[in-house]
Amino acid sequence: MLGGMSANRYFCAMKFAAAFIAALMLLSSAPAFAIVGGGAPSTEGVARSVVTIVGSRGNFCTGSLIAPKVVLTAAHCVPSGAEYRIVDNSSGQPALQAVRSVAIHPAFRMDAMLAHRATADVALLQLDTPVKGKAPAILGMPNIPIAVGGRFTVAGIGVTVRGDGKSGGTIRVVGLVASGKPGTLQIRLVDPVGQGTRAGLGACTGDSGAPVFEAKPDGLAIVGVVSWSTGPNGSDGCGGMTGVTPLTLYRDWLLQTARQWGAGL
Repeated sequence: MLGGMSANRYFCAMKFAAAFIAALMLLSSAPAFAIVGGGAPSTEGVARSVVTIVGSRGNFCTGSLIAPKVVLTAAHCVPSGAEYRIVDNSSGQPALQAVRSVAIHPAFRMDAMLAHRATADVALLQLDTPVKGKAPAILGMPNIPIAVGGRFTVAGIGVTVRGDGKSGGTIRVVGLVASGKPGTLQIRLVDPVGQGTRAGLGACTGDSGAPVFEAKPDGLAIVGVVSWSTGPNGSDGCGGMTGVTPLTLYRDWLLQTARQWGAGL
């Protein structure tokens, strides 16, 4: 026994801590860029709702506050078998904040998401305490029907170049437009200039779970989350197409789950 902990539990705890430390080092060394081609947050409201999620396996994703102690993200960001924390930067230095519980939509299928097919790629995280310096965003649904060329705003903490982990960790915002045949199951967003045929604006590694905003009469509202991305013309990489899971079919589940946690949206 080491400090009242078995050797096996002690090893697991050290491995868990090491993964989080690695994620924090990555985020604390990030320059002022993220999301391929992204710029500084266009509104304080967008920036204040976005949070960083790190996992005990060394992964990191984007999430957004939809209630003081409830974070919305993508289901594939928080698979079972790992532990998760929210990064708190309110003191100027990254610190970890506990996640009490994780709820993944029961209809989510990882194989579908990996194949860029529509699935219930949404999840909620319940926190022990509110994140300092952050404020919840409005939860909405996309305007129906979703028109080709419809404009959306994505805010994430991902990298600017795939494989460059050091470029993640800072909130960046990008404006994209709907392409293809957007609907209630999936929305595919592209750079309004390159239209996905050449490298341009878009989500990248770490932007999974990022909130996708649409302008509403009362301001910007979250209408979906980022699920996947491609390079130009559907190639591997970033800066081509950004796949979004709209909240249309899953909003009731989100509301019900939040209410079970005592949060009203």
